Amino acid sequence: MATGLVSKMLGVLSVLLIAVSAGRLDEVARRGGFTAQTLKDWELRSRGLDERTTSQRRYYNDKTKDYFVESLPEIPQSFLTEMYSGLMPIDENDPSRALFFVFQPRIGDPVDEIVIWMNGGPGCSSLEGFLQETGYINWGWGQYAPEINAYGWPTLSNVLWVEQPVGTGFSIGTPNATNEEDIASDFVKFFKNFETLFGIEYYHIYVTGESYAGRYVPYIANAMLDMNDTCYYNVSGALMYDPCIGAFDYQNDVYTLPFLEENNNVLNYNKSYLTQMAQADEACGYAEYRRDWMQFPPAEHQPPHYPDNATAAECGLWHSAYNEAYHPNPSCPLLSDPLGFPTDLQFVSPGLPVYFNRTDVKIAMHAPMNVSWDECNGGVFLADDGKGGGPGSGGPEAYGDTSPDPIQGVLPRVIQSTNRVLVANGDLDMEILTNATMLAIQNMTWNGQLGFQQRPNTSIVITLPDVMYNATFVASGFAGYDEPQGVMGVQHYERGLMWAETYLSGHMEPQFQPRSAYRHLQWLLRRTETL
Repeated sequence: MATGLVSKMLGVLSVLLIAVSAGRLDEVARRGGFTAQTLKDWELRSRGLDERTTSQRRYYNDKTKDYFVESLPEIPQSFLTEMYSGLMPIDENDPSRALFFVFQPRIGDPVDEIVIWMNGGPGCSSLEGFLQETGYINWGWGQYAPEINAYGWPTLSNVLWVEQPVGTGFSIGTPNATNEEDIASDFVKFFKNFETLFGIEYYHIYVTGESYAGRYVPYIANAMLDMNDTCYYNVSGALMYDPCIGAFDYQNDVYTLPFLEENNNVLNYNKSYLTQMAQADEACGYAEYRRDWMQFPPAEHQPPHYPDNATAAECGLWHSAYNEAYHPNPSCPLLSDPLGFPTDLQFVSPGLPVYFNRTDVKIAMHAPMNVSWDECNGGVFLADDGKGGGPGSGGPEAYGDTSPDPIQGVLPRVIQSTNRVLVANGDLDMEILTNATMLAIQNMTWNGQLGFQQRPNTSIVITLPDVMYNATFVASGFAGYDEPQGVMGVQHYERGLMWAETYLSGHMEPQFQPRSAYRHLQWLLRRTETL
């Protein structure tokens, strides 16, 4: 009888729980899946209420008001702080060539510094960084709605996202660059016009970016240093994520096999393919190259890349691994991306327009209505290889960009001038392999010595609290599981250069490991001396 009574009680309890759950689901359905606070925010926005009073806007005036962002479609009004966007001419006398920017002043006490962010490509939009990496508003792959990024860089500093070179995103004009010097010249002109409009003088300037911006950042910072003008070009540091600073195509080939072997529990290449890759690795001289040249300290500069036996098609190990990866990893399901570019498979859910290509978004951001926005365009460098490849085929990595790799001159100069440069790589990044970046560093001379003298081995311990999802962990019965993160990488500092290997991160470090990226920025801005 006792057992029967318990069963009845459990049955009643189950019914009650189901009823409660159904009530909650009904409420969620009534709100269309949005939280009550989100609906309240949208209601306030629809009434035109904006708590950002003029007195709270540090840079708002008669000259800048036309750039002010009043609202953004789908973004709750409470998410918005002082923000400006639009086109800024490179030459005031030629409005046909202009770069598009978003500028968000620091959320908190004002600071006389500015962080410039650039995505790579070449030809990829920095609005990706704004909406999915370093910005205060975050709307990433597979997210039903935007959210606040508590680790967004505007919580630390004034941040400027710039779509460059000409031909990228909303930026207008006919591309004509053949090297990094060309785009750096455009940028310093644009930047002075921007500073003049917003009344910025004698600010500390930090130039940052990721991927192919590993070329943009040091060349632009170097061009600013050339101006010898601390009023407008007071370069104080630089940061590059998973950067193209050396002969990245070849260096990726050198380290492809070790990367596959270390991560095959996820990549799932079959044994015969790995055997084939190991044979090619040995035959192409990559195994020997690693043994001879990944040394701490390095004995001498590495020999020119592409030895004779590595020019054969079978020695392109990285491209082979990239293509083969799609067979066992079809990426199902594909996550919808508001920007339409979640992976190299460009995808947004049917019926959903790419966010920055919406008419209402263009109006809100003062973007050119006649430009069809794509996250990555290409075709922004036009140098010819002289062998019939046509425009865009020239340069050391065949991207139409003829400038030498940054490690050969401009990057050492930026390090030596600021003693505040950070290079970081995600340990799961297959786009730019971590050891490929380290191989480039070991082939660079700065502040009187070649490469790092000691192998990096100091842990990065992240103790920053989880201010984004902690409440969810607690409510789900997992209190304390999400913080501290603990050991999240390896750091090393020598002669003005900080190295960071970021654990559990792919190519876009601020997107995949925002707490680590927040710490990186703290170091760059001299808020801390270690990571």
